[in-house]
Formats: sequence, structure tokens, C-alpha cells
Amino acid sequence: MKYEQKLIKATLIKRYKRFLADVTLEDGTITTIYCANTGAMTGCAEPGDTVWLMPNDNPKRKYKLSWEITQTKQNHFICVNTARANQLTEIAINDGTIKELQGYSSLKREVNYGDEKSKIDFLLTDDNKPDCYVEVKSCTLLDESDTRGQGYFPDTTTIRGQKHLRELMHMKQLGYRSVLLFAVLHTGINHVKAASHIDKKYGELFEEAKRYGVEVIAYTGIISPAEVLLKNKIT
Repeated sequence: MKYEQKLIKATLIKRYKRFLADVTLEDGTITTIYCANTGAMTGCAEPGDTVWLMPNDNPKRKYKLSWEITQTKQNHFICVNTARANQLTEIAINDGTIKELQGYSSLKREVNYGDEKSKIDFLLTDDNKPDCYVEVKSCTLLDESDTRGQGYFPDTTTIRGQKHLRELMHMKQLGYRSVLLFAVLHTGINHVKAASHIDKKYGELFEEAKRYGVEVIAYTGIISPAEVLLKNKIT
């Protein structure tokens, strides 16, 4: 996915109130920007990092710049706009990049399902095979001390994420295909694990889900101020 608008370069001062951050633009102007990420953003929002912003001229928007990418001091690029994970996954399914999810005739988004009143990110269907339920998670947490590029999900306790694992297991029990797909949006990450050290319950459910037959897939790719895309499978 190429950005249709040129991203604006700035330096992060601080993030606060979850949805807001203050930055210094290249001309020295200090302004407040919108942050479309409700997570902890551990390692993705360090003061002094370079950030890349999407301009928006919608008169109804209070904040005219939205945070898209962080460029860390280690020169890693991180797409912090969590909406991109699903967008990039859909593109990668449709263009054949994610080979594990090919061969379906229909793709539906945000379909109600499960015993806990959830919505699956993607439902893939075909008359000749069981339905496939795909839950997408954006992975941006890097263990900076691990030279192999070890990434983790989640970066904070996630009750919602725990529920999604239970729902995937339930659908697998019913005879459907269940897939947990990590969209790795951090160029420093080469491997992904469940962050049991952050959310013990999620880690336990993650291992249980694999035993149930829930498939775990991770893809990474290109992240730059010009484009973002999923390209390569990782473990």
C-alpha cells in the first residue's frame, strides 16, 4: 500500500491521553497530533524518535495530523496505526502473498460470530471447504535485548485478545478452520511469540489454542514513509 499523500516528518515530544501526542515539526512548530493506537506502544513512542504523520484537511477533524510511522533511534520503522494491520492483511490475501489463505471464493469483514459476541476480522468461505475464521493482531513489541529480533504480542494485558483466542478454539471445535495472523509492523522483528511475561493468561490460552489446532501465521514486510505492505512469512 503506497501512501497517496506525502507523510510529514516530525520529532516526538511525548504521547499522552492514549490518542494524543505532541511533536516538533521540521520548521520548529510544536503541535498536537492524533494517535490511532490504544495500546501501550512500548518501544514505539520514545521521546526524540522521528515520527511520520498523515495530513488530513477534513474541516471536521480537530487534529490535522495523524501518527502513521515511528522511526526509532535504532532506525527501525514501526507502523503504529493499528487500522493498517487489517488493511494490509486483506491486500496480502487478495494478491496471493499469504499463501496459507488462498483458494476461497469470498472474503467478508467484521462478521459476528462465537459464543462471546465477537466479530471476526475476516471470514473466508468457499462451497468446497470449511469456512475459515481469521483474527488479525498487529505486532509491534520488540525485545531490544534479543539480537535475533524477537517480537511479542500483546504489549499489555488484553482481555479482548483472550476472548478472541477462546472464540477461535470454539470455531475449531465446530469443525471450521481458525487462524490467528500476526501482522508484524516493526522492521526489527523477525520472530513472534506470545508475551506470557506481560499477559500470563493470554500466553496460556495461546498455547491451548495451538493444541486445539488453531493455526498461527506471522507475516512482515516493508515499512517506510512511502509505503507499507506485508510480504514475507516469519516464524
